[in-house]
Amino acid sequence: MTTITIDGHDLSIGQVVATASRGGSEISVSEDALKAMNGSRNLKLEILKTGKPIYGVTTGFGDSVNRQISPEKTARLQSELIRYHLNGTGPMASDEAVRATLLIRANCLVRGNSGVSFPVVERLLDFLRHDVLPAIPERGSVGASGDLVPLCYLAYALTGEGKVRYRGETREAADVLSELGLRPVMLEAKDGLALINGTSFSAALAALNTEAAAEIAAVADICTAMASEGMLGNRGHYAPFIHDEKPHDGQRASAGLVHDLLDGSALAMTYDQVVDLNDPLDGRHYQKLTRSIQDRYSLRCAPHVTGVLRDTLGWLREWMTVEINSSSDNPLFDPSTGSVYSGGNFYGGHVVAGMDSLKTAVAGIADLLDRQLALLVDEKFNNGLTPNLIAPVNDDDIEAGLQHGFKGMQIACSALTAEALKTAGPVSTFSRSTEAHNQDKVSMAPIAARDARTIIELTREVAAIHLIAACQAVELRGVDQMSPRTRAVHARVRKEVAFAAKDRQMDGDIAAVVAMISSGALTEAAGIGAAL
Repeated sequence: MTTITIDGHDLSIGQVVATASRGGSEISVSEDALKAMNGSRNLKLEILKTGKPIYGVTTGFGDSVNRQISPEKTARLQSELIRYHLNGTGPMASDEAVRATLLIRANCLVRGNSGVSFPVVERLLDFLRHDVLPAIPERGSVGASGDLVPLCYLAYALTGEGKVRYRGETREAADVLSELGLRPVMLEAKDGLALINGTSFSAALAALNTEAAAEIAAVADICTAMASEGMLGNRGHYAPFIHDEKPHDGQRASAGLVHDLLDGSALAMTYDQVVDLNDPLDGRHYQKLTRSIQDRYSLRCAPHVTGVLRDTLGWLREWMTVEINSSSDNPLFDPSTGSVYSGGNFYGGHVVAGMDSLKTAVAGIADLLDRQLALLVDEKFNNGLTPNLIAPVNDDDIEAGLQHGFKGMQIACSALTAEALKTAGPVSTFSRSTEAHNQDKVSMAPIAARDARTIIELTREVAAIHLIAACQAVELRGVDQMSPRTRAVHARVRKEVAFAAKDRQMDGDIAAVVAMISSGALTEAAGIGAAL
């Protein structure tokens, strides 16, 4: 069981991921956060008594801000706000995404500027404790004025309405709350708006994507190392000297990992070993080298591609850590001055920019690995391996000419890569003026976060196909010549995916290796520490 104390300031991406990955998290609120929440709520109630208009509390929402209501109507207004946004479409958010959303929304509210009543946060944490997960459609949010549509389904469930997932079943929220002895939240002024007017759904997806992409970066370096061995490559391309002279942190980390993974390999050679494979000139003025002293870009420049992803993750972690520790709703209350402020902290600008960048970086990995695979399977470029990595067969064997090996796998990999690259275009450039031109500039953060997740899923599949092919290639070369660390990866893959002695259905093999990537089994086999 995950146990965390939240205060709106110190929640980490690692804690979000840990909470999202399993049900039954025990979350408490710090004493300082409770005091801050109480202070902003008291200020809200004091201002209500004055009869002064407060946006979304005693006024309508968005373009309806010029319509003021009496304090007696404020609770009803919050319920109506939730109902009119219940128009989401598309697939339901995963259990992991919903848990992350519950935690982040609670953390943002306990920062103490939103004026909410404590039962709202208490019930969010009860949902996490009992693993009661609101059924949240993923589509319908433009990511400004917050993730209104997805968060409305969360808020609706807190009030005992709508559907939730509980113990593997989708049920009425009211029935589950009753079964657990929990009362539905009775919303007071601002509570509904505070729940839905924030970036917590987008930020939840972004946090999960950040962790998943870090695993992709490590797996990409494993793929490069194994492709280098399969191609009898030049591991001198990853020598520290080269990358110290262009010292991007991510590039250096990627090159260093590939270099270390290949230590002890008799397949991927040092620069001097590659040079010595060629005959000396012996006084001649020209010769064609029998072995190139440079590999193609997809191997030689791999750290410059994967390094971009690593460096993107560096600043993205900083941005997302700020996002999940922010007061992201409107308006905000400052008890120290007795003031209420209307602003735009619900705008998902940093989330969309971060996710658009992550999309490009991860899609670049898919493209890189697809190019490496194309070299491995092509007898014109794979330095003596069989065509399409088929098992060796004599010309007079009855099987000669029948087997096509990894030809179909390479085609599938190309299709997955094309889809990832197609999806990598920036969503932030598609801002739409909405809601009577009040929301006339919007972020599209949830769409970018969903697209980033899709690209990560596609890239995992590309990496899985690549690894299956690389294992085939090194087995054709001789597993005993691999480095100790790549040999351990090969052994882990071979626990579930056999050598392709003949053509066979391989979709199950792809799924098995995707699961290894997602679980961290391959990075563990390679002796690589936790990505986050």
